[in-house]
Amino acid sequence: MKNRIKTKLIYIISGNRKTKLTVQVADTQGKIEKGLMFVEKLPENEGMLFVFPRKIYGGFWMKDTLIPLSIAFVDSNGEILNILNMEPCKGNKCPIYDPKLSYRYAIEVNIGWFEKNRIKEGDYVKFN
Repeated sequence: MKNRIKTKLIYIISGNRKTKLTVQVADTQGKIEKGLMFVEKLPENEGMLFVFPRKIYGGFWMKDTLIPLSIAFVDSNGEILNILNMEPCKGNKCPIYDPKLSYRYAIEVNIGWFEKNRIKEGDYVKFN
């Protein structure tokens, strides 16, 4: 039971719209490294929230990730700084998806989810 990933409901605020998203929380090095590897299907309004102990700089890669994802990079205040689309990668030579800025959180969802829900850079994530 120790490695069980907890889930949490978060909200993304876009102007006067509030969009709900259920996320699995990756808040340990092991959970962050595993991410959504080997996941074959992600339900429509679900994703993964990566919580880093402090601001970090660098990107994500999609090694052994089976589904295309969109990722939002979020600062300590909850502001979405950058959104990138990422493609699955099965080999060892996978591209790094780097927002080229520092961030504290990242949210992965099915590719196109942010666009479909009219969520963009500058919107805010409310974590509770």
